[in-house]
Amino acid sequence: MKLRISFTLVIIALITTLCLAQEIRPRARDIGLEIGIFKPGKLNAITDVAGVRVGHATLIEQDSIRTGVTAVVPHEGNIFKEKVPAAVVVGNGFGKLVGSTQVEELGQLETPIVLTNTLSVWTAADAVVDYMLSLSGNERLRSINPVVGETNDGTLNDIRGKHVKKEHALEALRDAKPGPVEEGSIGAGTGTVCFGWKGGIGTSSRILPPSLGGYTIGVLVQTNYGGILEIAGAPVGKELGKFPWQDELNYGDGSCMIIVATDAPLRSDELKRLAKRALLALGRTGSSMSHGSGDYVIAFSTAKEVRTFTDSIGLQKQSILRQEQLSPLFQTVVEATEEAIYNSLFKATTVTGRNGTAVEAISIEKVKAILKKYNKIK
Repeated sequence: MKLRISFTLVIIALITTLCLAQEIRPRARDIGLEIGIFKPGKLNAITDVAGVRVGHATLIEQDSIRTGVTAVVPHEGNIFKEKVPAAVVVGNGFGKLVGSTQVEELGQLETPIVLTNTLSVWTAADAVVDYMLSLSGNERLRSINPVVGETNDGTLNDIRGKHVKKEHALEALRDAKPGPVEEGSIGAGTGTVCFGWKGGIGTSSRILPPSLGGYTIGVLVQTNYGGILEIAGAPVGKELGKFPWQDELNYGDGSCMIIVATDAPLRSDELKRLAKRALLALGRTGSSMSHGSGDYVIAFSTAKEVRTFTDSIGLQKQSILRQEQLSPLFQTVVEATEEAIYNSLFKATTVTGRNGTAVEAISIEKVKAILKKYNKIK
């Protein structure tokens, strides 16, 4: 009897292991897909930029709650005391980016960046305020500018239920850490849809060679947009027969939040120029930034020499790059953003949510076959 029980347990363990293995999906480089000419960082993630941390809170409850929060923290210090230069660029402004006007006006970021769903941005913003007020040194603060972005995950998530609470946003902020970044159907990407397949969180990075400054660019995306999917120029959407305007219910709308971090000492105006280039990657992947798409880029520099220290007295000397040194950074942000988008698709898993709606993960095997057909991978 004991032998039978032991044998049954072994079989169950093997089945569980196989099921888990099926859920381990590859990133773009795992299938031989290399985007661009510059090399990624060690983690190929936004956290390759020293000091940057990422945290997630994922809500998968009952049969209709499929949402979450993702937080990006620029550095390990008190960001209100050590503000970083930043810029916001709007591709198509059908969205709710809380705090963008002050970033635009002052060219500074004074809180972490939080991503969530459309109807939860104000709850998340309230949580960011609580988080910042609780930090040592901020006891006398009477104003704070939380920066919170969103995409609409209402296809899979009961978005009207507003299930994201302050504690979830605080969880993402407190969970933020350096190192590898979880991607796919997690955090703010839990309920998102991209090109008709499951979208989610994706990240990538690039490092310039020493001759070009040796700077690092890191990108994190929340993909929830439409279009005609292209991967490295291969017409994947057309080949797989999934693209908008095939019927009256499919318009290809949606949104994409893009966060760009760099250790290059850039001013806010230079970061705005950098952020604009990230939008080129949306076009490369097949987006036309449709009417209902909220496409935003938030870029910031972590370089200490360009931070604003609120406790300092007098002028602050800042070291910045020459304008001609920006071109290789422009190239790296396009490459990293494009690859981050592919990673968000490749790592996402199939999710079933509101009203029994299922959004399938894109077939890696079919993608590989198409990429081989068009000589994009071997």
